[in-house]
Amino acid sequence: SISPRASKLSRRDPTAPLRHIDPVLIGCTVVLSILGVIAVYSATRGPGPDFSKSNLYKQSIFMIIGAAAMILCSVVDYRKLHDWAWAFYGITTALLVLVVSPLGSEVNGAQSWFSLGPFQMQPAEFSKLSLIGVLAFLLSEFRGNIDIRRLIALLATAALPMALIMLQPDLGETLILVAITMTIMLVGGLPTKYIAVLTIVGLIGVVGALNSPLLADYQRNRLTAFVNPSDTSNASVYNIEQSQQAIANGGITGQGLFDGPQTKLGFVPEQETDFIFTAVAEQFGFIGASTMLLLYGLLCYRIWRIAQVAKDTFGTYLCVGVLAMFAFAAFENVGMAMGIMPVTGIPLLLISAGGSATITALAGLGLVLNVYMRRFQ
Repeated sequence: SISPRASKLSRRDPTAPLRHIDPVLIGCTVVLSILGVIAVYSATRGPGPDFSKSNLYKQSIFMIIGAAAMILCSVVDYRKLHDWAWAFYGITTALLVLVVSPLGSEVNGAQSWFSLGPFQMQPAEFSKLSLIGVLAFLLSEFRGNIDIRRLIALLATAALPMALIMLQPDLGETLILVAITMTIMLVGGLPTKYIAVLTIVGLIGVVGALNSPLLADYQRNRLTAFVNPSDTSNASVYNIEQSQQAIANGGITGQGLFDGPQTKLGFVPEQETDFIFTAVAEQFGFIGASTMLLLYGLLCYRIWRIAQVAKDTFGTYLCVGVLAMFAFAAFENVGMAMGIMPVTGIPLLLISAGGSATITALAGLGLVLNVYMRRFQ
């Protein structure tokens, strides 16, 4: 709680952080988080009178922990992260090394988690924030002057966690790190010629990964299913078909809360994570799904606006990194559910089930709020 003295000082000081909390950012975050808990519960409660509430409780706990992380990341001056960026990067990198050791747990063919009793922790999620921090640190120090040597330093910094994540293997999380890296470097002053070269190299890298032994056959099938939806020999095509059917069932106004047949009967595989958008679309229809996407759009707009008004370039790059994380995840996840993007397993932040992703998303929004609150200091 805020002490009377602190509250009194904030009223006197027009630059006090508590006077500059962004209600739009917080409002969008709260509404999307509540919608996420409802969507996860509806996708996992199962049919019949004996509804399971375990996932409801679990996701609610994740949201509470994430809210605490958001508050912590908003109250501690973000400029202190400038000095601690490399320490956080080192910690998450060490966790990525450990998770591919015998200490890690394999789920769905990827050794990406630490098992902590009934819960699991995915270090790759936390590495997104640490990478945003160190890239923001480097680019704020470079001040827009990026030569070959500095470009190599940026790429090497980003390549280390990417390589470790590909060892799991997890192409989806790697693609998010690629999006974060390219977006921050673009805003940070990377020359156009470098962007063109890196884009070509990135496309070659994706094609190479799809044809490498790093990915199992079922993972490769998931990534390529949207290209040939008539290939019934590909089990992932079934997932996409069920996903599209659920979205179509929603119509304009939806089937109603807990009433969608695809969701209620569990016909959509991995619906609470990869295909959570279908639970929203089937139950709340085009209106509900559009409203959710509009909230996402408003959230992303506020992050971009905060990046523009930040006090320093470090704050700007932090916001841009979080924006890339949210925008790419939303574009890929919704496109995946609609069958127009590859099935990568990227969660819809704040909506999909998962502790690590939820906590990371809320912590990232806390950093953005932090930058906004201190823009006059």
